[in-house]
Amino acid sequence: MKLCSLSVPARSVLVSALAIGGLLASVAPAATASPAATKRATAPAAVLAAPDISLANVKAHLTQFSSIAAANGGNRAHGRPGYLASVNYVKGKLDAAGFTTSVQQFTSGGRVGYNLIADWPGGDPNQVVMAGAHLDSVTSGAGINDNGSGSAAVLETALAVSRAGLQPTKHLRFGWWGAEELGLVGSRYYANNLPSAERAKLDGYLNFDMIGSSNAGYFVYDDDPAIEQTFKTYFAGLGVPTEIETEGDGRSDHASFMSIGVPVGGLFTGAGRTKTSAQAQKWGGTAGQAFDRCYHSSCDTTASINDTALDRNSDAIAYAIWELGT
Repeated sequence: MKLCSLSVPARSVLVSALAIGGLLASVAPAATASPAATKRATAPAAVLAAPDISLANVKAHLTQFSSIAAANGGNRAHGRPGYLASVNYVKGKLDAAGFTTSVQQFTSGGRVGYNLIADWPGGDPNQVVMAGAHLDSVTSGAGINDNGSGSAAVLETALAVSRAGLQPTKHLRFGWWGAEELGLVGSRYYANNLPSAERAKLDGYLNFDMIGSSNAGYFVYDDDPAIEQTFKTYFAGLGVPTEIETEGDGRSDHASFMSIGVPVGGLFTGAGRTKTSAQAQKWGGTAGQAFDRCYHSSCDTTASINDTALDRNSDAIAYAIWELGT
């Protein structure tokens, strides 16, 4: 999640897989792991239609992002080799799973950045449900919660769509954004350059930025009532109370879509704000400390991830995709 909004010029061209093939470095695939622990029996009946997203698989993606950062100067920031390697890793997984992928290139701050878009074949092309997350980190660290967590969970949900051979009523699209930390540059470019006819086809955009904060809260965007209720229904079924998300208003990629009139929603587990005593009582964790003590710092590593929060939010993403798209 970016710290503040900045106005950064950007220009872009679409880059085919062949055109960037020589640039994208190979990264070892994530290991397949056993499914996550069985969720509470009190989950809503509708959630059974969606798969249980494997926490181990999501964490395997995070391990890959960590390794990419370690091999590329300690970060995955815009215009740095670690970001391009992250794009290559996610794209390789999606291509192998049968998605149609495209890479959108833009320039910001004198450096080239990329958005990655993945479309699942089928569904009504005039009704598109899109989920996304920013893939870049800040320069100070690997960015495993911010925002490896959202990127990995969206990736694993997309792979679950493929494994299920899902034939949704609506068309499903997934996006990974570049240069979010510089002012939502990548998602703004994508949204602002969509032709009006394509904008009208977007039924909703779901954003996932920081969903594994170490001292986690459970925050739901309240921008669109239907999307908001979808997430609230899921968490209510788990017996997990939620609050309306306010810390990230206008500070993540959903703002790019909201500005062009697309209904938006999403999930968040907190950044630099302090958890109150009341929040600690209902969610656990430590009152008086930040939701993510490693926000925008070098300690944002795999060791700082809250597995329970990451697991719940990953499953909530799949629930929403199945509910809103099928």
